[in-house]
Amino acid sequence: MRHAYFVLSFGIIVLGVVHIAATPSRFAHLTAASVWFASGGLAIILTGALNLLRRAYGEIALGVRLVCVLANVMMTSFAVLAGYASGASALQFLLVLGLMGGATLFSLLPAAQQLPRMTANADPLSRRN
Repeated sequence: MRHAYFVLSFGIIVLGVVHIAATPSRFAHLTAASVWFASGGLAIILTGALNLLRRAYGEIALGVRLVCVLANVMMTSFAVLAGYASGASALQFLLVLGLMGGATLFSLLPAAQQLPRMTANADPLSRRN
């Protein structure tokens, strides 16, 4: 489960990079609209990074857990709204909502952030004489 959460989180970061990289093809000049478009990609990247933090530290950091869940719910809701407003294709909806919705689901599951437990035999510092 942790591996799937990692893949989704990394996929969100890649989506944000692609979003920023698409800015010059959608805008001929640097305008307020182009900066806002690029900032959307930055928000997507930061959401993916927050999910990686949630995956790594969510078990011990309640604040990271809460902020990540809220960010995922807000970004998923915003993705639905933006997709509808821009007339996104079914494939675009599937990709974005698959990544964001999947990360939202995993951010709600405690098992997605739990660290693997080490046994006494696996810990090299706990040698028995």
